[in-house]
Amino acid sequence: MGQGQQETVATSLAGAVSEGISASLAPVDAELERLYPGDPGTRQPVHTVYVPGDAFAADTVRSWGDRALAALDEHAPDAASLAAVLGLPDELAEPVYTRVRAKLEREPVEDLRVDFEDGYGPRSDAEEDEAAARAARLVAQTCGEGTAAPWTGIRMKCMEAGVRDRGIRTLDVFLTGLMDAGGLPDGLVLTLPKVTYAEQVTAMVRLLEAFERARGLTPGRLRFEIQIETSQAILAADGTATVARMIQAAEGRATGLHYGTFDYSACLGVSAAHQAADHPAADHAKAVMQVAAAGTGVRVCDGSTNVLPVGPTAQVHDAWRLHYGLTRRALARAYHQGWDMHPGHLPTRYAAVFAFYREGFAQAAERLSRYADRAGGDVLDEPATAKALSGHLLRGLDCGALDTAEVTAATGLTRTALEGFAAPRRGGPTASGR
Repeated sequence: MGQGQQETVATSLAGAVSEGISASLAPVDAELERLYPGDPGTRQPVHTVYVPGDAFAADTVRSWGDRALAALDEHAPDAASLAAVLGLPDELAEPVYTRVRAKLEREPVEDLRVDFEDGYGPRSDAEEDEAAARAARLVAQTCGEGTAAPWTGIRMKCMEAGVRDRGIRTLDVFLTGLMDAGGLPDGLVLTLPKVTYAEQVTAMVRLLEAFERARGLTPGRLRFEIQIETSQAILAADGTATVARMIQAAEGRATGLHYGTFDYSACLGVSAAHQAADHPAADHAKAVMQVAAAGTGVRVCDGSTNVLPVGPTAQVHDAWRLHYGLTRRALARAYHQGWDMHPGHLPTRYAAVFAFYREGFAQAAERLSRYADRAGGDVLDEPATAKALSGHLLRGLDCGALDTAEVTAATGLTRTALEGFAAPRRGGPTASGR
């Protein structure tokens, strides 16, 4: 063929074949869009702090920050000392330490749950009514003053028969109190614990629908997290993954799956000394949760450690190393959120998160920049990898591990471009770049 001549393109199939296939797959296309809308692209908190309903106060967030700073002052007063405890490399010691202190001063708690379940303990109905009403008043107050955590809400009792009515009433009292105080805050989060059957999730949906109707709220305004704390939540009697059915039973209202370290471990007969977030049983449960949630827009959250950083400095350091290691392990496994049980856990929560995102920053920025420019390199990245790289940078920005200026300088990309790579349209092109 001579230069400049156009290649002849021949086909054997009539256009009706493609049209027929598209028509036959239209229901599948619609189901994919409905069941797997993808991550919402919004900020996800790096942790959740639980405070008993009777201990919650207007200054809880600031108190946790001050206690965490005091722990640093006593047990790791400078960057070098914290780096020595946690094994941070020299180049990360100062940036991580500086950011940890700044975070504890500015926003010590990202997600706060006022607990009316295991952390609350037995109370009379009158006492729980009063505590729920008080929690609503304080949440409304702190949200109005700008001193609340970005996400705040309650964990009610579960849908099991013995406590069902009490849980429903507590939720009603709390939500009614918020409405009467001016309305629901934007960062409101509700947590349903010890879910065993998908039907319990459906019951929660019906409950929230009823409240929305009673108070004239937009349908779907109230959403909730599902806590995975029983073996039946992972594997049903028929061998299917219950947690996948729970997500669908939530009818679009589920925001997260939270793993309950100790309840789940005990359910499987793991002895108390070995109940931990890195136990093989925990890894299995969290892997099932992760696969069930992938693509649905429902996020996953790790559990906690019950080893508290209290006592002599050597004991605090041991607890810090444990918590830091578990947090880093979870991050590497794409569990970007976990529970924190004590103010002393905050320094190592943020140290682990900041070190994780800063360690991966330079390589992620370079690879994403090359991908955006379609440049060469020693790694051939695909759109799925670009999605992961941009997601890493966005999460680092959201939590304070990275600064906008340094990310833009390293990648040449705006946040809008990063978001385009992180959440490409299904079957469509990824972000165009700069």
